Amino acid sequence: MDNSLAQLNTVGSGSYLPADVHFLLQPVDMVMTDVLEKERLIQSRQKHYSEMISEESAPSATHMALYERAMTQNAARMAADVQALALALDAEYRGPGIALVSFVRAGLPLGVLLRRALVERGRDAQHYGISIVRDRGIDTVALELIIARHGAENIVFVDGWTGKGAIAGEIQRSLAGDLRFPSTPRLVVLADPCGRAWLAASSDDWIIPSGILGATVSGLVSRSIWPAAGGLHGCVIYKHLQEHDVTVDFIERIEAARLTVDVAPTRPWNQEQALALQASALSVVAGLADRFQIANLNRVKPGIAEATRAVLRRVPDRVLVRDRADPDVQLLMHLTGLAGIDVEEAGAALGPYRAVTIIRSVS
Repeated sequence: MDNSLAQLNTVGSGSYLPADVHFLLQPVDMVMTDVLEKERLIQSRQKHYSEMISEESAPSATHMALYERAMTQNAARMAADVQALALALDAEYRGPGIALVSFVRAGLPLGVLLRRALVERGRDAQHYGISIVRDRGIDTVALELIIARHGAENIVFVDGWTGKGAIAGEIQRSLAGDLRFPSTPRLVVLADPCGRAWLAASSDDWIIPSGILGATVSGLVSRSIWPAAGGLHGCVIYKHLQEHDVTVDFIERIEAARLTVDVAPTRPWNQEQALALQASALSVVAGLADRFQIANLNRVKPGIAEATRAVLRRVPDRVLVRDRADPDVQLLMHLTGLAGIDVEEAGAALGPYRAVTIIRSVS
């Protein structure tokens, strides 16, 4: 890693191995906000979600058992998808190096795995974790540091999945008019049910094992925090979760599986494919907003990973699933049962999504 980066006041690599990622995030100490109070402040627009953080609890034994079940079901799929994406990136980027820029936190495990796969192919691949905040944009301080070292033409953005496409839209707004980047930013994800990524392993909404845990599979860092005094965006290190941390174990298990796969490189969506996916996703979100009289679409959280995270971090009103018996939604079923949240089996009405959480109106 560049010595000048090591001199910055950042959280380093968190609990990842130092070679796997450098977080361009400054450590922050802040008072934790109760989830219900945070929801009230967000919905009343007294505070932006990025100005607050809640304590993250350790996953329960049942939660971890369901994580292990997801690994048994889908670790091989994730490994194959990582390899297919890495092969595509290796073919697409012919310059001297590749700068993988993962969005904290969902992009981190994929970015680490992609870097390893590219290095194995002889590529000079560097990996950074940076912040992007819905409605406020990308961390331009962090991005300019990366551009200065690697050039904008060598950057690829990494996230875990898309839900409604809010982050894809935020990247596009943040970089609008910046001629160093293509008009459609190069965003890579594992799952893209809404058709907003440049490169995706599939459009399926499936249970990505890392998507059902938080800090304990993402280097022990919190969701990113808006910097009140400027500079790099921030994060909290959740030291109280150290004994539950599976960050490195997760990477090593998927990496071991990846070394055994034989796949073809994935291909970017063509315009017809992308537009069809976008139309299907938008139709579902708009239909749910109309049905539940929701004016703020941020209260609709589609996709298994987003729906699960919303139950863990927000104040849900209800959860809709395509099929209650679907193995991929069993963690959601468990969490909703614990919290007494209504679950509706919605079938084909969810379109490309297998689960959606509706956030309760509390303002």
